[in-house]
Amino acid sequence: MHRYRSHTCGELRSADIGSDVRLSGWLHNRRNLGGILFIDVRDHYGITQLVVRPGTDVNERLSSLSKETVIRVDGAVVARGADNVNPELPTGEVEVEVSGVEVLGTAEQIPFTINAEDGVNEERRLEYRFLDLRRERMHRNIMLRSAVISAIRQKMTAQGFNELATPILSATSPEGARDFLVPSRLHAGKFYALPQAPQQFKQLLMIAGFDRYFQIAPCFRDEDARADRSPGEFYQLDVEMSFVEQEDVFVVIEKVMTELFEEFGNGKHVTSPFPRIPFREAMEKYGSDKPDLRAQLELVDVTDVFAGSEFKAFAGKHVRALAVPDTGDQPRKFFDQMGEFAVEQGAKGLAWVRVGEGNALTGPIAKFLTEENTTALVERLGAKAGTAIFFGAGEYDEVSKIMGAVRVEAARRTGHFEEGVFRFCWIVDFPMFEKNEDTGEIEFSHNPFSMPQGGLEALNSKDPLDILAWQYDIVCNGTELSSGAIRNHEPEIMYRAFEIAGYSNEDVEREFGGMLRAFTFGAPPHGGIAPGVDRIVMLLADEPNIRETIAFPLNGNAQDLLMGAPSTVDESRLKELHLSLRPSAQQALKAAAEAKDAAEAKSGSEAKDGDAAE
Repeated sequence: MHRYRSHTCGELRSADIGSDVRLSGWLHNRRNLGGILFIDVRDHYGITQLVVRPGTDVNERLSSLSKETVIRVDGAVVARGADNVNPELPTGEVEVEVSGVEVLGTAEQIPFTINAEDGVNEERRLEYRFLDLRRERMHRNIMLRSAVISAIRQKMTAQGFNELATPILSATSPEGARDFLVPSRLHAGKFYALPQAPQQFKQLLMIAGFDRYFQIAPCFRDEDARADRSPGEFYQLDVEMSFVEQEDVFVVIEKVMTELFEEFGNGKHVTSPFPRIPFREAMEKYGSDKPDLRAQLELVDVTDVFAGSEFKAFAGKHVRALAVPDTGDQPRKFFDQMGEFAVEQGAKGLAWVRVGEGNALTGPIAKFLTEENTTALVERLGAKAGTAIFFGAGEYDEVSKIMGAVRVEAARRTGHFEEGVFRFCWIVDFPMFEKNEDTGEIEFSHNPFSMPQGGLEALNSKDPLDILAWQYDIVCNGTELSSGAIRNHEPEIMYRAFEIAGYSNEDVEREFGGMLRAFTFGAPPHGGIAPGVDRIVMLLADEPNIRETIAFPLNGNAQDLLMGAPSTVDESRLKELHLSLRPSAQQALKAAAEAKDAAEAKSGSEAKDGDAAE
């Protein structure tokens, strides 16, 4: 028999009754019923129940072991009693009557329970992530991630794509976030940058003639955490294709996403084909360029209805309305709660009216609306008796953000929200440029390597803010999975686009010399996209936070509490890298070290007091 196991802890079935077996795993749980020990032993594959009779050396040994001790047991497979069968476990019809035990790895008192989802805080969980990953939910999420990545590889290969690797150490690039910089030991004062994305390299692969590339690519961005964004690093399905237009990219990605979400989505329906929604339409109807289409309500621009109105709250402002049908029986509490929600999103309040019989309006602002306002609103919104109308007024972007959130919340609260589905869409026709609110300068709105719609002629003849790009996002249930674009592969167009954004030809040649040089040697039309693997798994696992689908994530402050990163570096290492810290940084490090020492001393003192009390 094998030194550690003849079977895994998820393998035994009724057909194995009567067999002698050897199992190894973690002591998951223990129950003592009248001297008979029932122990759950767990490994990667599942759980098997052990039974240990009283009055034996094995019973005494297993009674004293702490949970999460790693053990090896020998015994015989026996049938469980009819009342003891556990239908929730694949091994639930049998148990192993233990005749021998060996401790393979001792365990100290664990800081939180493994066999139950208690309310331990995230910082504690990340500090002991190796324990947290033993929990059933976390183990399931990480295995889901593994299966999803494996399936992605199979599906991309089946469509003729080749998996190719791109560099991790490279040059800095204006991708829209801060780079992580790596100082060079050999080249004093110079730095590598970790890639925010393999953007330039995958385009160079197209120019090199590889036609269809993909990679499960690590990307590094020094940006703040969000529920759907992990700070520091993330992974994406990086894709690039030659001789394609926008729809060609859509066909490939829709097939992969549809199959992926049908395979791993626990029976949730995937709506297909994915609708194409222009950016400006998305902002008007949904208040967001990542709309949650499960919410079956739309916003309507009613600014013109109140142009010149004497109602000061709306006069001269952008006004967006949301009609919510079948709310005639909603109590006043509903409207108050929606107002509170809007305030949480940054609004000063939420105006509303209710449509009654004969289009009569009631509600806090009804008295301020003229008969002309009322008629125009009811017609524009298609509102019938029993409809509530919510209003947002202010600057366009502010109103869009607030009313976009109100749209989804109102749909959830009133039954106008579709559960149990994955609703994808493509957001298309993004503006090529935008105006910086602080400086007033024209800059790229998204990826600077996108091809402008209309090419060079559009760049030379149109207002930059009116130029659209062959750029697109894929969105699922209100989560942006990826941006992509048909690339700009012509040097003349590239120079002109960057000129509009404030770059000189010398700037372009300095920043993108490698790619620009490649364009002059025969570049094919090409395009691509890069859906985020972490976000895909987050949606499939139905987790609210992306860190729940990553084995070893940084916390919200971009710290690795398990390994202690970021950490200080000694003076000799800094000197080797031609670096020195400013005095202010040295003082900050000293203060942090002193604070850490004080905290540890206090913790030790409290622990001693606790021991004395016990």
